Amino acid sequence: MTDAYENLANAIILLAVKDYRQALKLLSKNPHSRSAMAAVNEMERFFRSDWYETLTSVDGEMLIRKLREEAFL
Repeated sequence: MTDAYENLANAIILLAVKDYRQALKLLSKNPHSRSAMAAVNEMERFFRSDWYETLTSVDGEMLIRKLREEAFL
């Protein structure tokens, strides 16, 4: 049963990372896009949330920093 919860937690994190990458890509193409900025802010709130910390031991701030570096190279 633990494997099922771990798989679900991993799927949630991976989907959030995918959504964050897409939002950053849109934001880099159109820095004034309110929807892209809202999506970025929403994902960053998630990566800093208690729920995120419950799902994984990966540091949310580090993840945000690495994904931003990747997006704006």
